[in-house]
Amino acid sequence: MAAAHDLEIEEDVNLNMETEMKEELEEEKMREGRADKDPFKPRKVHRIVSKWMLPEPVRRTYLERANCLPPPLFIIFISIAELAVFIYYAVWKPQKQWITLDTGILESPFIYRPEKREEAWRFISYMLVHAGVQHILGNLIMQLGLGIPLEMVHKGLRVGLVYLAGVIAGSLASSIFDPLKSLVGASGGVYALMGGYFMNVLVVSFAAHIAGGFAGMSIGYTVFSCFDQALLKDPRFWTAIAAYLAFVLFAVFFNIFLSPAN
Repeated sequence: MAAAHDLEIEEDVNLNMETEMKEELEEEKMREGRADKDPFKPRKVHRIVSKWMLPEPVRRTYLERANCLPPPLFIIFISIAELAVFIYYAVWKPQKQWITLDTGILESPFIYRPEKREEAWRFISYMLVHAGVQHILGNLIMQLGLGIPLEMVHKGLRVGLVYLAGVIAGSLASSIFDPLKSLVGASGGVYALMGGYFMNVLVVSFAAHIAGGFAGMSIGYTVFSCFDQALLKDPRFWTAIAAYLAFVLFAVFFNIFLSPAN
């Protein structure tokens, strides 16, 4: 029995070594064929990212398409903006402590507040405000860790579309299911990226997180699975857009006529 077990382990090790050697050979061929065409592909970085994030069947597609031209500016800029707003309220607005911010953010013109929801920008701008250190660090780590590799493949326009769709879905869902509660944080956008990513390569109790995840699994899956194909020619894109717009229209109707916050 021990000998058989040792044999199985040896076979698994050999299989893993063969797989890694094949990946290295394929990468070398791709590098040789593309070195003159695209100098903006740090192959070693992309390979590390693909092994960390992706299952084996889709790694080669990622390595073929990932590049830093244009650089992943959207997710970097949105992260800097969120960090800047947090520093403003944590440092320049007096706070008792940084773990959970209180009075400063409650008076912010960015936060979503039910009694001020006629100020429509709040349905988006709430993503810039975070409730404390743990809140913003968690969101920044997740959105940078997922968003930068996604943007190197799909570019800023598509990643921005999915991210903002999650942000809007999060605030609208919160206004329906938690109509009397204020809302802060970019979790809707982060969960949209996560939903699109996991749907493409293969919940929690807060309405904004769930809605962001569903936005990612619909619009995000469609956008991220198309790669360089034209979105406007993909019927799945229009199906996802129609479903998303139907949800938005219902949420607007609810907020105007049915919300307890009225």
